[in-house]
Order: sequence, then C-alpha cells, then structure tokens
Amino acid sequence: MAFAPGTSMLLITERAGTIAMQDVKTGKSGTVTGAPKVDYGGQGGLGDIAFLPSEQSASIGRRTIFLTWVEAGPDDTRGVAVGRGALTCDAADACQISGLEVIWRQTPKVTGRGHFSHRLAFSPDGKYLFIASGERQKFTPAQDPGSDLGKIIRLPIDAAGKPAGPAERYSLGHRNILGLAFAPDGRLWDLEHGPAGGDELNLVRQGANYGWPLVSEGRHYDGVFIPHHDTRPDLAAPAIYWNPVIAPGGMMFYTGKMWPEWQGQVLIGAMSPTAVVRVKIAGDTAAEQARYPMARRIRAITQDADGALLVLEDGADGRLLRLSRK
Repeated sequence: MAFAPGTSMLLITERAGTIAMQDVKTGKSGTVTGAPKVDYGGQGGLGDIAFLPSEQSASIGRRTIFLTWVEAGPDDTRGVAVGRGALTCDAADACQISGLEVIWRQTPKVTGRGHFSHRLAFSPDGKYLFIASGERQKFTPAQDPGSDLGKIIRLPIDAAGKPAGPAERYSLGHRNILGLAFAPDGRLWDLEHGPAGGDELNLVRQGANYGWPLVSEGRHYDGVFIPHHDTRPDLAAPAIYWNPVIAPGGMMFYTGKMWPEWQGQVLIGAMSPTAVVRVKIAGDTAAEQARYPMARRIRAITQDADGALLVLEDGADGRLLRLSRK
C-alpha cells in the first residue's frame, strides 16, 4: 500500500488483481480502475505499488504510479513485470490508471508460483528504482550473475520516472525479499523470508552476495542442514536474523512524530507470530527492541501524516487498522 503523494488517499493492491482506495481522512473508499491483468495463484498476482517521489504537491492532478505484478509466459511459466502509468482522480475520488506500460521484466520466466518478491524502493535522490526479484524457489539461480532471479535490480529513471538506461543486477544471493526500503541515512535495507528459520534483515551493498542458497541461518524444509554464514566470511551476513522466524510481510523506517523515540527504527509486519516487530539499527548491525502482538497476520505497514501506524491484515477478510499512541 502507498499514499498518493500530497493526499490522504491510500491505495492498496490485492493479489487477485484489484486496487482498492481508502481515504484515511474522509473515510471514502472505492476501487481504482485500469489495473493490469495478472497471473493469479500461489504467491503470484498483483504486488507492490509506489509513486514518483518528486510529485508531492497536492495541486498535481496526475500522478505517476508504479505497479508490480506477475504475468504469464509460455509453457506454464511466469515472471514479474514492473509497469509505469498515470493515476488520475476526479472530484468524486473515482481513480483510474491510464497509459500503463512495462518498464522491466524478470528474466527468465520459470515455472512455479512462489518467491516473486517484487518490492519497489526509490533511491533518495530519485535517480533509481530498486526492484526486489525473488529466486522463484529455484535456489541456484540466485548465484547466477546472468539471471534476474535472487537479485536486487537497480533501474535508472529520469525526472518523469521513465527508464534512463539499462537495468543492473545490483546485488545477488537473495531468497524471497518481502521488504525493501531506504533508511533516513540513505542506506538500502532488505527483509527476507528464510527457509525453516533464518529470516533476515540485510544492509544492501552494490555487488554484495548474500549467500542464498549456499548459506543460511535456517534449514531446508525437509530438515537438511544449510551451512551458516560464519562458514563463508566472503558472503554478506545479515544484520539480524530470526530463528524461529517472524515470517515478515513488509517493513518501513519510522519517521513520524507520534513515537519520537522510534525515529529511524524499522517496523516490520509479521505473519508468524502475528505481530508488529520493532528493530533498532546501530551501524551495520541490528537488534529487536519490541514485539507487539496482533490478532492476525500483518501483510503491510506504513505511517500516516500524524505518525500513526497503518497496518494491513492478510487474508480475504483482512482489515486496514490504524494504531496510535495511548
């Protein structure tokens, strides 16, 4: 989910292909038209949503929107697409997307319906769009420099949000990235699902190899041991890992005023156990500070203009909840 810049309209993607709109000030809600056709099933479907950071003025009637989704390929294959279009809303808050065009495709398309990742993050200078590209449950392509799978992709963009050059495989050795965000200090972090154990928060550096499937702090689901990161000092180790897992659904860096003592900390929506997890970063390491139990799995988390938290429950009957200080 993401706010249309300069507005109180929160847009929420739903995996089956719908984009919902909720005005958090007026309470108005609706559906955004013009969403792409998605290949829905398993973990696949409509994914992330983002807006061009430079378009913050409330007077802008047209906003540049970015979406990720899973598209079908030949012979029962599929892969991620990233698209750019225009969002416009009329006086009745009826919103539509037009001119949606693909600006990046995951290569190669492969079989299966898992580990798409497809999270988006803009660099603080607005010159790059970073794309999380999962390893699609295929393991070894994460170590293949010629494959997009298991990589973080860096795509140069111009002032209008159009590609300004070829995409680059920025880092490798990733598994299933469910969070991608820049910290207030300008550094990029990712949040990954591990196998049976070993969820990770990583400081992302250009050219670094994060080790999957060569190392992990978890085991394969069949119980087979995986060497730990300390056996391969040439591979980047996580800033923090969880064993047992937290099953992350999304992350954000808190910059609000409601909890000033949380400034710069990571807030994570967790699905198992169901919680919001708070993590403090110190240099290149991190430590969990608190865990706030929730009634259901938390799929996404963001903050409102006043610093309150907005969390999105996972599931067909999932709710959008506002959490504020007592």
